[in-house]
Amino acid sequence: MAEKMGILGRKLGMTRIFDGSGAAVPVTVIEAGPCPVTQVKNANSDGYNAVQIALTAAKEKHVGKAMQGHFAKAGKGLFRHLREIRLSAAPEQELGQELTVEMFAAGDTVKVTGKSVGKGYQGRMRRWNFAGSKDTHGCEKVHRNNGSIGNNTFPGRVFKGRKMAGHWGNETVTEMGLTIVDVRPEDNVILVKGSVPGPKNGLVLIRKQ
Repeated sequence: MAEKMGILGRKLGMTRIFDGSGAAVPVTVIEAGPCPVTQVKNANSDGYNAVQIALTAAKEKHVGKAMQGHFAKAGKGLFRHLREIRLSAAPEQELGQELTVEMFAAGDTVKVTGKSVGKGYQGRMRRWNFAGSKDTHGCEKVHRNNGSIGNNTFPGRVFKGRKMAGHWGNETVTEMGLTIVDVRPEDNVILVKGSVPGPKNGLVLIRKQ
């Protein structure tokens, strides 16, 4: 699916600012870019249009020889994180160009993608908001149990996708329709109204909507 251009950043945390009327606005502070363009793809040579961007400088010992050669084409150094953004039209960006927060402005609507906070192994009541068993007579020590999960002889198995206990969180989540409150190019910072997926210092991708 083709997307609009975006930028990589790190979620620093949440705070609040006051607008012109004195109302408190909760915002997420994101340190974004500068992100060098490490590869440009187009439909003629690659079959689709895309731009690959990088973030966070890396030491040479942490980057394989193949990736060192890949980064050398852009001439911007070595990096830890790469993301490819598919575009609907031929990319306007050039190899080695640096993308900064100046591509956004206050009032822009964006979507932010990140890894949600991992909650570990959780039971079905917390993971799926199940009500549990009744807490009255005849119900002993099974209040939070799964209960029946399958059929009898036929088909004799548990159907895939049944809501059960398991790993919760640590999934790729995209929050849509967020509004940029302020852009501070001198600090490479974007202030986004509302919450953003992921923990503090989590990697996020901000894209125009």
